[in-house]
Amino acid sequence: VQLQASGGGLVQAGGSLRLSCTASEGTLRNYAVAWFRQAPGKERGFVSYIKLSSGYTDHSDSVKGRFTISRDNAKKTVYLQMNSLRPEDTAVYYCAASSTVIHSNRASRTAYGYWGQGTLVTVSS
Repeated sequence: VQLQASGGGLVQAGGSLRLSCTASEGTLRNYAVAWFRQAPGKERGFVSYIKLSSGYTDHSDSVKGRFTISRDNAKKTVYLQMNSLRPEDTAVYYCAASSTVIHSNRASRTAYGYWGQGTLVTVSS
């Protein structure tokens, strides 16, 4: 599976962006996909997760209620809708996929073997 992340950009605080993660090769049907983000000087951290087969989703506490992860299986794409953005959301956002991640490990970046190239989100105050 090859992943391509897109949709990042510059937005003012309180604004919205939608990120996309598309599988350019293969299918995501039996995969789980997660979004992680990495701010300058910080470790890459978990943002959101979706299991493609069931539609089960999960979000980190820091984005819960503001971000929504969804999928379009026909388009082989996972979306991250980000609303009410804050300056602290500024980071490079990466999507990742795995066909073997277990539920209890879904927030661990080491559980994912396929990564997109990252897309920069900058939120100005």
